[in-house]
This record gives sequence, structure tokens and C-alpha cells, in this order.
Amino acid sequence: MVTTRFAPSPTGHLHIGGLRTALFNYLYARSCGGRFYLRIEDTDLDRNVKEATEAILKAFEWVGLEVDGQILYQSQRLDIYKRHVQQLLDEGKAYYCYMSKEELETLRETQRAQGLTPRYDRRYRDFKGTPPSGVEPVVRIKAPLNGEVRFKDGVKGEVCVRAEELDDFVIARSNGVPTYNFVVTVDDALMGISDVIRGDDHLSNTPKQIILYQALGFKIPNFYHVPMILNEQGHKLSKRDGAMGVMDYKALGYLKEALLNFLVRLGWSHKDQEIFSLQEMKAFFNPKDLNSAPSCFSPHKLDWLNAHYIKESPPDLLKALLADFNLAASFNALGQMQQDTLLEALKSRATSLKEMASGVAKVLSAPTSYALDKLKNKTQALEVLKTLLDRFTEQDFISVETLDKTLHALIQDRGLKAGAVLLPLRIALLGEAGGIGVKEALFVLGFQQSLDRFKAFLDFVAVASDEIH
Repeated sequence: MVTTRFAPSPTGHLHIGGLRTALFNYLYARSCGGRFYLRIEDTDLDRNVKEATEAILKAFEWVGLEVDGQILYQSQRLDIYKRHVQQLLDEGKAYYCYMSKEELETLRETQRAQGLTPRYDRRYRDFKGTPPSGVEPVVRIKAPLNGEVRFKDGVKGEVCVRAEELDDFVIARSNGVPTYNFVVTVDDALMGISDVIRGDDHLSNTPKQIILYQALGFKIPNFYHVPMILNEQGHKLSKRDGAMGVMDYKALGYLKEALLNFLVRLGWSHKDQEIFSLQEMKAFFNPKDLNSAPSCFSPHKLDWLNAHYIKESPPDLLKALLADFNLAASFNALGQMQQDTLLEALKSRATSLKEMASGVAKVLSAPTSYALDKLKNKTQALEVLKTLLDRFTEQDFISVETLDKTLHALIQDRGLKAGAVLLPLRIALLGEAGGIGVKEALFVLGFQQSLDRFKAFLDFVAVASDEIH
């Protein structure tokens, strides 16, 4: 059975690159009917942040990546790791090293001076003498002295590291706490992880972990090392480019469907398809299709996808999503038809929920200034508004359709172009030449508020004209 995992360290919030890794692992497990686990790698007690663990769990809950079984915390498994360290010591596959930090640094400086790659010289590998007093030893693995460590990576292809490039690396610190590579290997093996999909910054760890798999008699999983995400200039992604916490994207008004769709396309493709539902991702995803080249984070692409998913969302869903964005009380005071009409009118123009919420507030707030410079014929515009003030009745406002008929009749009667009527109407209602449709704005605002805004506009123009004269 395909079994994957996502294993973040709780030293900060879950970022976009981490969520992509989690998504790839989740999709592969689900596409094969396998299992997907979440493991919190919290053995670094000095750097762990409780809020970071909570943020990871909140992010998973928001985007809908459900995990199998219980969440595993490495800090609760130290006894398991220590037993496996002892196993290697008992079998002669690991040993105590009494070299002090000062001695190790002196050795490295000497090696650098000689143009050599700094590495431990294995002086305690076969040590049989009396240990030096006052030194708490680390535990080192007996890495192979010759040959090579070879594995086939699902993204990088064949990877080979010569034995002389590896030293007897530390598997347990002097305080007894095991190191990263050791606990990862033990956990992946005991959890039955069959496939490891992770960032290619872990590629150098893989030969070390393979040595540990072999020493412990564990089955080696399949590895897929995914290239990093770069910005549009080809540089490492920074917070300014999009490397924010996952929940920051929610706060900015991105839909989870858009974010997951965006992330799955950063390094993976299926034919020429761009829009993927989560079900389609589960059906089509295969790690063998992952790209070997770095991916480009395009904010414009993310906005385009977000706009698509907003446009496809029904009003009831949008209302629920917009609840996080403090919609004005005036929105809640609208009838359901008016609310739905306003959201339908705005959703085709918005790239984020935050932008939609701002649009709602703008429509429902009476304008304080007007784009008079957009009116080519102010006299005609004022006559149109005065005619509408006399012609509109409450009956016109029972639906968008009846308002459309009234406006159409006025355009026909006056022999005007539609723009000559609709433009001054929009400016009077919203203050701007752009925005939602006029008939939708009239219906949302209702009979009395629409007329009040017309009168306020006429008064504004009158005052402006007096000031000019």
C-alpha cells in the first residue's frame, strides 16, 4: 500500500512550499487508495513554537487535507529512538565518539588549510582504550568505507554518492537526543512509509538515511525530491513574493480551492489542463509526472485562479466565506434577493474575498465625491436624472428585470444612447464611472436610497456650479 507523510518542524507557520509538499504526498496516497500521515518533528525543544503546531493543524483543516490515524509527535517517541541507537551500538554498527567540539573544530581548520573537505577523521571508530574523562560522547554511525550509496530518485533520476564523500555522522548528541536523520529514518520505517516526497533541499540527507535504513535492517522507501519554488525573477521565494504562512492567504481572501489548484501546478501537470478540482487532482496525480526544473510562483496566476473560483461560487457560499471579512451591517440589512444580486454583480469583478468585501462596502456607502469629469454633457445628464426622479416608482424596484424595462423605456423615449443614461446614473449612485451594473445597483439600494442618492448628486452639482460662478 502506498503510504506517505508530511513531517514539518513546528518552528514557524506552515508556508506555501510546505503546503505544496503536503499536497503532493496527500494526493499520491489518495490516488492509490493509500494512507497519508502527519508527523510533527518537534525534537528540537529549544526552537519549537506551540503556536506553530497549532497553525499547521489549522492550515490542514482549512484546505481540507485529512490525515489518517493519529498525528505523531516525535517528542513523545524519544525512548523508541534511544532503543534503536542502542541496537546499533550493540551490533557494532555505531560507536561512541569522545572527540570534543574544540578538537573537532581544530581538525576542520587543519583540513581547510590543506584544501581538504572538513570531516570527522573516524579516530574513535574502532577505539578500545579508556575513554577520556569529563567528555559526554556522541554516537556516530559506522558509514561504509568504500563503494557507493546509489538510489533512483523519482524526480532527479539516478543519484550516486561515493563512500569517501560521507563520514561517520552523528546519530545521537551528547545529551542523548537523536539527530534529525536518525529519527526521520526510524519514524518513516516504523510508520511503513513507502514513498517520500519532499523538497530537494533534503537530497543530501538521503544517502545518510539510506545508510541508516540498511544498518537497522529497514526497507528503503521510494524518494522524490521536488525542486524549490522560485519567484518570477528566478530567485529564491521571499515573503514579498508569496512565501507567507498558509493562513495569511486565507486572511487575504484566497479560496482554498484556488490555493490548492495553484500549488499543484507548481511542478506537476496533466496534459494542458489548468483548472483542477480536488477530486480531479486525486484522480490524476502521479509523482512520476513531477517536473525536474524549479517552479515559478506567479501572483498573477494565483489571482486568476482565485477570480475563477470566486466567479464559480454561489451566493450562499460567498456569504459564508465573506463572514470572515466584517461585512457592513448595511449588507445584513438587505433582503436575500438584494444580497444575492450584489454578490453576483461583484464576483465577476473580484480577485479576492477581501476585494469583494471592499466592493460591498463601497456600493452600500453613499459617495462623498463624484467623477464629474467623466460626463461629456452635464446638462443632458442632469435632465436624465430629473426625469428618472419623476418616473421611478417603488414598483420599478421589485426586481432587476422591471428596472431594466424602465431604463430601456427612458432610453427609447429620449432617443439617447444607453451610455448617455447609464453613465450619469452610475456616477450619481456610486460616485464613479465604473462599478457594478446600474440596474443591479438600483435594485440593491432600493427605491428610497436610490432617490436619495440622485437628489444628493443633483445638490452636489448645483453647489459646484454656484462655486464656479
